[in-house]
This record gives sequence, structure tokens and C-alpha cells, in this order.
Amino acid sequence: MKTASAGTLESMDCLVTVSEGGRGSGLAVELEGSGVSRFRSAMEKTVRDTLETLGANDLTVNVNDRGALDVVLEARVETAVKRLRGER
Repeated sequence: MKTASAGTLESMDCLVTVSEGGRGSGLAVELEGSGVSRFRSAMEKTVRDTLETLGANDLTVNVNDRGALDVVLEARVETAVKRLRGER
């Protein structure tokens, strides 16, 4: 199974890890960290919207949040997916 990540566990950042799922498995989003209890739905929407924009399917995305803004989360998801695909 291929895996890629982007980000850090520093304050105001997040670590996003993306793993290939089996064909037809769909998207699974796992959220943990300091902001999840208050911002779960917004964070999940940002992740899913970013994946949709990238045309990403059949992935498991794990986000370990340390207070990242939405734009940071979006950039980390995009970078992790592109690394998984071998894109620059």
C-alpha cells in the first residue's frame, strides 16, 4: 500500500497522511488533534472538497491537527495526494 504525507506536528500546522485504498473503497477521512472537537465538520469538508477538486478516490486520509488554518489544511492535503501520485 502506497502512503505519502505532508506537514508537521508544529503549532498552527497539521500532518496529513494519505494512503491508497482498495479499488472502490471510497474516501475515508480520520481527524485527530487540538481543533477537531470544535471544527470537525469544517475540517472534513475542506479535506473532501480538496480531494474532489483533485479527482482523488479510494483513499484514506489521516489528519493530525495542531491548529492549522483551512488554507494550510487544503495545501497539506493537496501536497500529500500529489506526492502519492508521484507529481511535483
